[in-house]
Amino acid sequence: MAADRQSPADRFPLQPSLPVPRPDLPAPSATDGLPTPQRYYAMATVLCGIALCVLDGTVMNLALPGVAHDMNVSASAVIWVINAYQVAILALLLPLARLGDLYGYKKVYLTGLGLFTLASMACVVSRTLPELTAARALQGLGAAGMFAINAALVRAIYPRRQLGRGIALNSAIVAIASVAGPSVAALVLSVASWPWLFAINVPLGLVVFALGLRSLPGHNGGGSEGERFSIPDALLNAAMFALLFLGVDRLVPRTAPGAAAASSLGAAALIAAGLALGAVYFRRQRRLAVPLLPIDLLRIPVFRLSMCTSIAAFAAQMLASIALPFLLLQGLGRSPADAGLVLTAWPIATVIVAPLAGRLIGRIPDGLLGGIGLVALALGLLLLAFVPEQPSMAQLAWRLALCGAGFGLFQSPNNHTIVTSAPASRSGAAGGMLGTARLTGQSIGAVSIAMLFSLSIAAQPRVPHWALAIGALCALGASVASMLRLHAPTVD
Repeated sequence: MAADRQSPADRFPLQPSLPVPRPDLPAPSATDGLPTPQRYYAMATVLCGIALCVLDGTVMNLALPGVAHDMNVSASAVIWVINAYQVAILALLLPLARLGDLYGYKKVYLTGLGLFTLASMACVVSRTLPELTAARALQGLGAAGMFAINAALVRAIYPRRQLGRGIALNSAIVAIASVAGPSVAALVLSVASWPWLFAINVPLGLVVFALGLRSLPGHNGGGSEGERFSIPDALLNAAMFALLFLGVDRLVPRTAPGAAAASSLGAAALIAAGLALGAVYFRRQRRLAVPLLPIDLLRIPVFRLSMCTSIAAFAAQMLASIALPFLLLQGLGRSPADAGLVLTAWPIATVIVAPLAGRLIGRIPDGLLGGIGLVALALGLLLLAFVPEQPSMAQLAWRLALCGAGFGLFQSPNNHTIVTSAPASRSGAAGGMLGTARLTGQSIGAVSIAMLFSLSIAAQPRVPHWALAIGALCALGASVASMLRLHAPTVD
């Protein structure tokens, strides 16, 4: 990889050693990571912050009917509580990653965490849908700050020889939080109203902020003299991603045929506007040595292939996560308790395999590890798509476990390649692209299955099976991209 050809001094500027977590002292050498116990405190900060962000992306799904009732709004309008959070994250990931590279990862991360905590309180006290939507957008802005810097901080926290373990642990927490959202929401809503889904973020956010203030590594920014943050480029980036997201979201028919046609025209207009802005934005970025949209990183073949792998794999994961409840509850007639129990086989397998994958990083090529994991994921999804009519819990569980194990084996090596194939000074940009790939893949998966349900009304019982089969094809495509990295050059 290109980054491996640099000397340690070039990749990680040396700083004075830090024996204990103290905010008034400079950070230790990034070459050796952080000393213990500061490394443990810093990693706890990163893991707790990312868990809060991921959970808040899913916990509101179960609360939407209650929000619609309390605020006397339609079901279609209340969807903006979800969309505002997702759009804010997707639109601002790359600008905030650039700010981290220029002015410091710790500053951006803690600012994002602070804004996320304050916005959570604003969600609690919101009394109208516009107020709640605005608060959720601010919450998404804070979450984008944490998402964008997450990978760069893990790279700075761990010694290079242990970086695979740190990335594996981070990947496992993201996987757990992704599937735990509905369970957490159900637990809270069983004893309290929906504002408590946000209220619990406030004390947790304050504790994590205090811990991060003392333990996260200092970083003065990697930008060279004369580099500045471009506000016009940041606005173009945000507008492009927002228009594309909203346009694709409107492609999903949710209304009567006549209204659906009008919605499709609106979607086409939004996508066309997003692509037009994207063309202008891309031409501006091509002229820059260090662009906001990391075109320079996409010129690295192994980085480019890793991004393709991530997008396709997360599309498969999202297709499965939406299709499986329908398959279990409606297609197979399982009770909610049985469905919830058997679905835990996926995250349990991921948690078991992810640390193993972390230990194998550096011993087995990342492309091979990821490719094997994605083949396992594809096989598991295919077996679920053609599951027997009356399968036992064990038959379902081992198929789900195969999917989870495959996903756990893919994610850590793939993230490791994305992070380490970029120069150290571009760690923030690499982390921003990692998050962008994940959200793009998940959006593609969600829109795909929604369109399957909308366009296959007469055959809806078969839609989960089709979605799982499509997910298997996505995973196979991701596996091919992963394997191609074995022979990819480090530069074009």
